[in-house]
Amino acid sequence: MADTVRTRIAPSPTGDPHVGTAYVALFNYAWARKNGGQFILRIEDTDRERSSPASESMIFEALHWLGVSWDEGPDVGGPFGPYRQSERFEIYRKHAERLLAAGAAYPCFCTKERLEALREAQRKAKVAHALGYDGHCRAIAQGDGRRRREAGEPHVIRLAMPREGETVVADLLRGELRFDNTLVDDQVLIKSDGYPTYHLANVVDDHLMGITHVIRAEEWISSLPKHAQLYRAFGWGSPVFCHLPLLRNTDKSKISKRKNPVSLNYYRRAGYLPEALLNFLALQGWAIAEDREEFTLEEFIASFELSKVTLGGPVFDLGKLTWMNGKYIRRLTVPQLLERLRGDLVSDEYLLKVLTLAHERIEKLEDFVEYARFFFVGELEYDAEARAKLVAKRRTAAQTAQALDRLLEENLDQLLEWEPARIEETMRSFCDANGWKTSDLFMPVRVAVTGKAATPPLFETMEVLGKEICRRRLRRAVETLRGMKAPGGTGTHGGEDETP
Repeated sequence: MADTVRTRIAPSPTGDPHVGTAYVALFNYAWARKNGGQFILRIEDTDRERSSPASESMIFEALHWLGVSWDEGPDVGGPFGPYRQSERFEIYRKHAERLLAAGAAYPCFCTKERLEALREAQRKAKVAHALGYDGHCRAIAQGDGRRRREAGEPHVIRLAMPREGETVVADLLRGELRFDNTLVDDQVLIKSDGYPTYHLANVVDDHLMGITHVIRAEEWISSLPKHAQLYRAFGWGSPVFCHLPLLRNTDKSKISKRKNPVSLNYYRRAGYLPEALLNFLALQGWAIAEDREEFTLEEFIASFELSKVTLGGPVFDLGKLTWMNGKYIRRLTVPQLLERLRGDLVSDEYLLKVLTLAHERIEKLEDFVEYARFFFVGELEYDAEARAKLVAKRRTAAQTAQALDRLLEENLDQLLEWEPARIEETMRSFCDANGWKTSDLFMPVRVAVTGKAATPPLFETMEVLGKEICRRRLRRAVETLRGMKAPGGTGTHGGEDETP
């Protein structure tokens, strides 16, 4: 292993920047800084369908906001060429050829139809611990495989996992981990379109970039035998593996957007201070002392010991984070607090957006405060009038809740370019696909995100509020609708005292 500690964070730009990314980035950053090493940002964008430049930009911005800076990466460069995997395909192709030549990988020519039939047969047979792929193409001679590839026959390249014994891998926190090789699939390394999978690209990049410590979430433990086999097949020494405990909801389930805000954009927009969020994330599996919870990033780095991270599932308690954030706010002087407010929630940029929408709708300057209130508060309270309008005409509360839930989870959540035209297009497409009139759906959405029936134009308003505030309020509206009961226990109906 190299003398200089080198760690990395390798997010996929497939959505909003996740709080779990910040958690893992913090521990990687701290360990590199503690040891005078380097912290690298690498973008793993081999998922062509889901990767987005907009998501990548949000990752950069969120980490900068937190104060987690990197020494090498897409926007700062470094000695290893591109730091986006989409720009390193020739490197992965050459390494895959090395594995083929060594017999550590093989071309697989199985058709989609054969693989689907195989999976169906395994399901019907109720095969315990089914391998998934049955190794059908492993028997093809190397020469025959090469000729078929050269002839242009569609194929993927698979890793030839050992079929006997165990793969043993050391983890810094968990000790020796053992995997039964008969239960590990022959992983696809190069897809039929020539794109690498995560597993090959990840291992090749970690080695070529000199990563000494792979510090990542425990959900990747299942990939360890495949990664270990790749290191051995290439003849490379392995880095130190350290799998951090997953962040959990208060019910101990894996943190999810249905139970907690997970986007870093939300925490910034809601007014959480980056130093408070970093302090809170550092506590997820580690403590500076038994009787101390508050410390600076510099204090964390100075005292951090990676081997002392605890494995008990850390609870991402939003209430505790909010309490801690309040303590950090109260430490600020009033001028400092004003500066923070002007930096985000009441910045000139944000105020100009709100004023543009409110300009034609107020008679006195003081009207602005009440008219634009929903642009500046967090949670909304729905009064009786708003609750009535929250239920769509000709629909029950339950039906409205179901529609808003689907609109959010399956449609709006997928938007990375949060702009009026895209929001409107998405909502109209949802109505067309689900048999809703736009007028019936748009009013519940308007009330959900503003608490009012009369507001500036809906889609422009949603743009200014931002995706995370809209998501939070739509989720709250769904919960409110599901809690509504009509006489007899059925959902209430919308409209003007409509009867079933």
